[in-house]
Amino acid sequence: MQDKDENTTEGLPEKQYIPQHEKPAQDTAETNVDIPVASAEDVKPVYDDFMYEPIGFEELPDSDDAELIERKTNRTKGESAAIILFSLMLGVCIAAALFGIIRDIKNSTKAIVKSTEKEKIVLYRNSKPEGANDLSNFVDENGKYTIEGAAAAVIDSIVEIYTYSDASHNTFVGSGSGIVISKDGYIVTNAHVLQADGYHTVITNDDKKYDAKIIGRDSKTDIAVIKVTAEDLKPAELGNSDETIVGETVIAVGNPAGLSFTVTDGIVSHIGRKIRGKNNTGFEMECIQTNAEISPGNSGGALVNMYGQVIGITSSKLISDTLEGLGFAISINEALPIIEELIDKGYIEGRFRIGISLVDTSTESKRAAIKQELGYDIPKDFKGIYVSKISEDSDLNNTSMKVGDFFTEINGKTVTTYTEFYDTISSQYTVGDKVPATCAHIDKNGDINYYHIEFGLIEDKSGDY
Repeated sequence: MQDKDENTTEGLPEKQYIPQHEKPAQDTAETNVDIPVASAEDVKPVYDDFMYEPIGFEELPDSDDAELIERKTNRTKGESAAIILFSLMLGVCIAAALFGIIRDIKNSTKAIVKSTEKEKIVLYRNSKPEGANDLSNFVDENGKYTIEGAAAAVIDSIVEIYTYSDASHNTFVGSGSGIVISKDGYIVTNAHVLQADGYHTVITNDDKKYDAKIIGRDSKTDIAVIKVTAEDLKPAELGNSDETIVGETVIAVGNPAGLSFTVTDGIVSHIGRKIRGKNNTGFEMECIQTNAEISPGNSGGALVNMYGQVIGITSSKLISDTLEGLGFAISINEALPIIEELIDKGYIEGRFRIGISLVDTSTESKRAAIKQELGYDIPKDFKGIYVSKISEDSDLNNTSMKVGDFFTEINGKTVTTYTEFYDTISSQYTVGDKVPATCAHIDKNGDINYYHIEFGLIEDKSGDY
């Protein structure tokens, strides 16, 4: 009998499955011990509960594993269904998103237009009823106007006046207002609006321009008359200022600060005020006090009642520099005789004139002005009338009186204010008379030198002092 070769495979199964963990450790010595070999049928994988697929082994179906296989199959089906459902939902979401994006792109222009349209502001505009601006709608059955009616009734009778110092109108001096009182071009204004040797231009509400000449100018009353060459001007209706009552509505019409044909309204605050100009020279004039705004440039304009009648000539020189809401107009009844005489004669007959410019010492501001001219202070207890200018035709040029000296007495009576000075002379003397006076010269050391003169009164045709 032949021995078996150790390397032969004869008698062994075609394939052996030997789990690695079951292999016996080999001895270093040779052995002829036979090792039992497990068949394929005896080897099967073991699964834990959480495993659904063998690891490291081929899948070998077995009748004993039917439950495991069924469980695996069910799990696989459930997972497949979930995947399919998830895929469907994802597809729907993607489709909806794409649809929304495409729709927004298509509608973006329309959306912008709609958004812009929503931001537009709707403005409601309408016209007044037909005929609402007719003058007849602003007056009642008694002829009393509303403010609109009074303004419309008088506005074309107000003019702008511009004063220049040269014939070519290159050097502008100032501006004011005027009131047309005749169709053929007579216009009344304030004397301080004009310049005695100046050149004047008048502009009407319809923008017509005229050169004007001075007919008469009276600085003592601050009233003047000028004339333009015209035939179709609209004259204002003059009222009776004695009929004016406190509290009635009035308007002031003029050109303040060059703002042409401005209308302000107010009431009559008081009547019969005796007011002198801010420089305290000239006559006290009977004035109407009003809270209608009157500013520089209004001078020479009109104070008008609600019947469209001019009841006063407004003057910015009669406005307080320190108080607001105070305006004054020379009452038309006070102004009318002066206006008529200026038109008739060009001056106020019987008026005397000394031919000086003066400042009295009645207030600290005036004393300060005197100090500025002299260049030094005068004694605090000194009072008198300071002479700042002497005209060429004044009789004072024939005396020892000089610019910078003072009047202290007239015929022995002390004079310290303009009113005392003028009233003392006018109560005793007239044109052509000689007036005795005491004068004083004060030097820079405060020393006073008194002296006596006599001066003649000249006829006042200029309206100045």
